[in-house]
Amino acid sequence: MIDLRFAVVSFALMVGAFSASAQETQVAFGSAKADPSQPVEVTSESLNVNQEDGTAEFIGNVLIVQGEMRLTAERVLVIYNADRSGIERMEATNDVVLVSPPDAAEGDWAEYTIDSGEIVMRGNVLLTQGPSVISGDQMNANLTTGTAKMTGRVKTILNPDSN
Repeated sequence: MIDLRFAVVSFALMVGAFSASAQETQVAFGSAKADPSQPVEVTSESLNVNQEDGTAEFIGNVLIVQGEMRLTAERVLVIYNADRSGIERMEATNDVVLVSPPDAAEGDWAEYTIDSGEIVMRGNVLLTQGPSVISGDQMNANLTTGTAKMTGRVKTILNPDSN
């Protein structure tokens, strides 16, 4: 009789191998409690505002907080919508870390589209979910639905002994 634990681990490894060969995998991300209508708080070392093109550049230890979501980076460019009544999107670069409890991701670059609650991360993306780790070239996360998709040379490390 096959040991149930061996069967579960074997199945998980097959799924991981399939995901890597398909170079795409769907995962849960965050608690799905994000509300893009909540205020966005930004803290940084300096701020440059460009009235002509409707942007604001935050530089140095940037921290963005919206509800439970936290995003940190060395530089964040905020792009306002056409009538400048609200934020269209934010582009973060250099040491980008996104935390949407209980999950966290890091990468080289991220773009957060406020209205849709969607974040695209690129460049050496590493997603940590408890004891499991998934890496890839890009992660598309939707904070309102609590889902994400990893693409581009996806690698998964499964920990079968974790509870």
